[in-house]
Amino acid sequence: MQLDHVTIRTADIDGTRAFFETVFHLTVGERPAEIRHIPGCWLYAKGKPIVHIIGSRGMGFERAAEAIDHVGFRLEGYAAFRTRLDRLAIPYSTMDLADIGERRLFLRAPGGPLLEAVFSEPVPTLPPENDHDLH
Repeated sequence: MQLDHVTIRTADIDGTRAFFETVFHLTVGERPAEIRHIPGCWLYAKGKPIVHIIGSRGMGFERAAEAIDHVGFRLEGYAAFRTRLDRLAIPYSTMDLADIGERRLFLRAPGGPLLEAVFSEPVPTLPPENDHDLH
């Protein structure tokens, strides 16, 4: 397992983007088509999107404070990990990003922090049979 990315929720998307570009020399890159409706951007280092910036207002979010929204971990074995979560009765939600060949699971740690498990695996053409919603 390795750290995949951090997502920062902010009311100032442009200012936050400029800060990371200037201070850390990150560059804006492509985002998957499935999430382009969410205000924000992905910032890349060495060809990898490591900082995701999303708006704290709109899309059902009305948080005034800046915050780290979630942390993503890159893992292997999507099906086995889902089976483990099911066995442990841990609620999760899914997101498939076909255009970049990734499958993602979102779950909460005790106390509420949101975690994202990222898997580099082809997205099946049929929808998963056992989809769950994270509450």
